[in-house]
Amino acid sequence: MDFDTLLPHIELELQKQISRLDQPRTKRFHDMVAYHMGWTGEGAGPEATGKRIRPLLVLLCAAACGANWQFALPAAAALELVHNFSLVHDDIQDNSPKRRGRDTVWVKWGAPMAINVGDALFVMSNQAILDLKGNFPAEVVLKAAEILHDTCLDLTRGQFLDMSFEERTDLTTDDYWHMISGKTAALLSACCHIGAILGGADEEKQTAYKSFGQFLGLAFQVQDDILGIWGDETITGKSATSDLVEGKKSLPVLAGLSVNGKFAARWRQGPIEPHEVEDLARLLASEGGYETAHEASRQMTELAMLNLREADPQGEAGDLLFGLVERLLKRKQ
Repeated sequence: MDFDTLLPHIELELQKQISRLDQPRTKRFHDMVAYHMGWTGEGAGPEATGKRIRPLLVLLCAAACGANWQFALPAAAALELVHNFSLVHDDIQDNSPKRRGRDTVWVKWGAPMAINVGDALFVMSNQAILDLKGNFPAEVVLKAAEILHDTCLDLTRGQFLDMSFEERTDLTTDDYWHMISGKTAALLSACCHIGAILGGADEEKQTAYKSFGQFLGLAFQVQDDILGIWGDETITGKSATSDLVEGKKSLPVLAGLSVNGKFAARWRQGPIEPHEVEDLARLLASEGGYETAHEASRQMTELAMLNLREADPQGEAGDLLFGLVERLLKRKQ
């Protein structure tokens, strides 16, 4: 068992789920979804599909609890489809022209079509989770579906908070944690929770896996915030100017604003220009923004690892799970 074994099976399951749209009258619709998933069009391939972290977590958690990971593939696909539904809609809401270096769906086909692509991904995620019925009892399938649906609502809560933050000037770091708990951490938590349920884990271990995913998501987002300001563009593939220029109220920014120093004074003057970013990033670091975020990331990482050790994942899957977490939490991109 290794990632090279798991990833092709994940892609095949995703393609199977999306093939529901591959009919004569909706072939173009299917092509739009396939493009977003990274399988077709210019730049298609591993860079366009993304890392498939969420389905990997589902399969590894299930296998580490003793289940046959292949039986959990529909759930792995369901969580990845939910993730991609949120990405398609996020790109419209954020007016983002690029996703993984390629034109976003709304840029290629317009916002109305892109909304429909996102809707289709959401519906197919619900259909995918029900495909578990072929290998699991009804009560297990129902529990997995319930978690998936609750998580989708959490995602919309997080997105609401994220968008509403754009107009607010009274935000605190506490507001930030509430937002990313829904927008980022909820889905990773659901992956681990559902994986543990499919693996037959008892309630105590399910809780440990769920908490592991939650803290992993929090740590992952804080790291993303750090890379969005101080990351190496040649490694991340994303401009380090964008988060400050876009006025993103990330954890480092909120920490800097709370100091009410020179960074806060400039921030309140209005939009930041690209040529100012390098100096402002240095100023933000000198006023504690980097250190605050780095320490928060360290604490969330420790809590994630504490809960993972409590879950006590077994076998090759357990080793892979620890390896995946280490890779995610020490990333530079």
